[in-house]
Amino acid sequence: MARTEHYHDPDAPKANSIVVAVSVFVRDESGRVLLIERSDNGLWSLPSGGQEIGEAVAQTAVRETREETGITVEVTGIVGIYSDPRHVIAYSDGEVRQQFSLCFRAVPVDGVPTPSKESTAVRWVERDELGEYDIHPSTLLRIMHGYEERSEPYIG
Repeated sequence: MARTEHYHDPDAPKANSIVVAVSVFVRDESGRVLLIERSDNGLWSLPSGGQEIGEAVAQTAVRETREETGITVEVTGIVGIYSDPRHVIAYSDGEVRQQFSLCFRAVPVDGVPTPSKESTAVRWVERDELGEYDIHPSTLLRIMHGYEERSEPYIG
């Protein structure tokens, strides 16, 4: 299903749903961040996805990361809560979702980077290489907050 992100766009369609979603800021021992190239829009992103019934949000973070990247992670904290109502995602089926995402901090424990049906590429990326990737501004905000290692999570 195709998706289009609208970020602070005055012409964005009006949201008609909110779904609990997670994104995961995973850093390896060298400080590189785990990114995927999304198959639905071609942008580079943190592993992410929606919570399923019967799952705790930390379990969602582990599952989505493994499904999209081949990497098993351990959740170690939270980067922030992202709920900007001016960030909506329009899907080809007519759903227009207001962003509501919990971004978790995690470390890799097993696996090798492996693309999936949701990711056309998976890479460990150095912080100084991020500018070479097409990353949505809202995702870049999460990445920067992840690198800041704040004592309290971002709330916005």
